[in-house]
Amino acid sequence: MPVGKMDLDLPAAKLLPIRRGPIAPALTDVSAAVSHALEHALDFPALRRALTPDDHVAILVDETLPDLPQFLTPLLEYLLAAHITPDAVTLLCPQPHNNRAWLDRLPPDFLHVKVEDHDPHNRKKLSYLATTKQGRRVYLNRTAIDADQLVVLSRRGYDPLLGRGGAEGAIYPALSDGEARTASLGKLSMTAPGASAWPMYQEAAEITWLMGAPFFVQVIAGAGEETTHVLAGPAASSAEGRRLLDARWRVEVDEPADVVIAEVGAEAQRQTFADLAAALACASRVVKPGGRIVVLSDAWPDLGDAGQLLRQANTPDAALALLRERHPADAAAAFQWAQAARRAQLYLVSRLPVETVEESFAAPLEHAGQVEHLLGAGRCLCLPDAEKTLAVVNPTPIPRDPGGTRTTSAG
Repeated sequence: MPVGKMDLDLPAAKLLPIRRGPIAPALTDVSAAVSHALEHALDFPALRRALTPDDHVAILVDETLPDLPQFLTPLLEYLLAAHITPDAVTLLCPQPHNNRAWLDRLPPDFLHVKVEDHDPHNRKKLSYLATTKQGRRVYLNRTAIDADQLVVLSRRGYDPLLGRGGAEGAIYPALSDGEARTASLGKLSMTAPGASAWPMYQEAAEITWLMGAPFFVQVIAGAGEETTHVLAGPAASSAEGRRLLDARWRVEVDEPADVVIAEVGAEAQRQTFADLAAALACASRVVKPGGRIVVLSDAWPDLGDAGQLLRQANTPDAALALLRERHPADAAAAFQWAQAARRAQLYLVSRLPVETVEESFAAPLEHAGQVEHLLGAGRCLCLPDAEKTLAVVNPTPIPRDPGGTRTTSAG
């Protein structure tokens, strides 16, 4: 059977079936869907009715969105139609980036819109917001707090810090000060998010409420580079985003597999170290202890600071200790990678150099025959788009997704 760009001959008897809900079709016109969502918000009038021509608008931009201009351009055009001038708009990016080619693809009216990288260590760029119920003094990005309207454009996805990221989780701790961001790294987890919100997500929701009325544009990804849903609204709309995320990307199996083949579905040039780590984390929840995880990727991603720490350590436990000691900003991906290496044997098909793979507690593979050889007499599970998927072992499935009918499918 084909998995990613590698043709594997896997006997059907060896494959574990997967249970999942109905898969929503991909949107044929993403930009039109964004415009529709803004005008038909959930639990809220159209966004334009909350704006005045004198408003300053900050847009929190999720740069992991595929083909970002298809989401951002209709949002900017919508603001322009609401008489918000481009010079009154700031694009706020949580992480600095050296290459923002997407800016050059915006329409001419918006080529000179202000862009700001959040700096968690610059007190002049931070403002005190409030103190939480737990007594935490919250400092957030000054532009986000001072804006008359904050619009959060983000992809919903599974996250080792928040459980489910995006929406409120795109604001905090991403826009907080360095101290809060460092403290949050101690709360990373490999647990599968369930019905209850994780503590960090609850804190993010509280901070969102303290901010007033941020407006969320939530994106639910489909297979590969596709998008299945775009929805918009205030904080109350976040619950629907979480439901749609689980409806599309939560899958169940009856038992853990001896071998999990996890394909990274994003285009090769967009795949990141975090994508590979997320695929490993997904597979680690449904593999037997000491089993084998094979990640299929066409990429040669930059490992970042945290990924380089993996290469410095002799064992996964030593790598986790280094992460706790040095607190790199991109620690989440290395945390997932090291935790997966503690549970299973890791194998990687990618364009990364052999020595890089080997120094990251994994064995490099080059062709389908090597993958097939790993199966032996065991059972295998194949997970396409594993970097987006939440796979769990649940031998007694519980009905979910009240909006549709539960279905069963193999593979």
